[in-house]
Amino acid sequence: MKLKNLLGIAAVALIAAPIAAQTSTAPAAAAPAAGANVAAGAKVFDAQGGEVGTVDSVTNGVAVVNTGTNKVGLPLASFGAGANGPIIAMTKAELDAAAAQASQQSAAELKAQLTPGATVYGASGAQVGTIKEADAQYITVDRPKGSVKLPVSAFGKGTNGPMISMTAEELDKAMSAAAPTK
Repeated sequence: MKLKNLLGIAAVALIAAPIAAQTSTAPAAAAPAAGANVAAGAKVFDAQGGEVGTVDSVTNGVAVVNTGTNKVGLPLASFGAGANGPIIAMTKAELDAAAAQASQQSAAELKAQLTPGATVYGASGAQVGTIKEADAQYITVDRPKGSVKLPVSAFGKGTNGPMISMTAEELDKAMSAAAPTK
């Protein structure tokens, strides 16, 4: 089997952030306190009136708060009504620290999943292949149509194991496009 290197060809499609979004399964949350007005563009404050950030979006009971440093999804039930707009129980510094800790924990959990023999899943949740080799920069995935070498950044932590943001079919297509011409 030929080892095909897809670096650059599928890099944009293989970003971990969309994977995280695909795998998050936030339960339906309760509505915010009456009068909290949690909507895109709303400024969010802490209980003392300090500005925490701005709501980027609200989807499926989760508001994404942009602190300027991090974008953090918070259940709508986390918001109360304040004098200047929606409030949460954390300061900007506390929210940023919690986001950094969660990011570090998620990265460690992903690293633990990227081991030889682990099954890799695609965007549809179907199996894509098995990890053959892993180092600090690249993961080689064995597939029915050959092996493919992908950057570690192409992987995200999934419920059942490591994931990429492509389906098996999309990866096959990218592998074919990357095949050397004869």
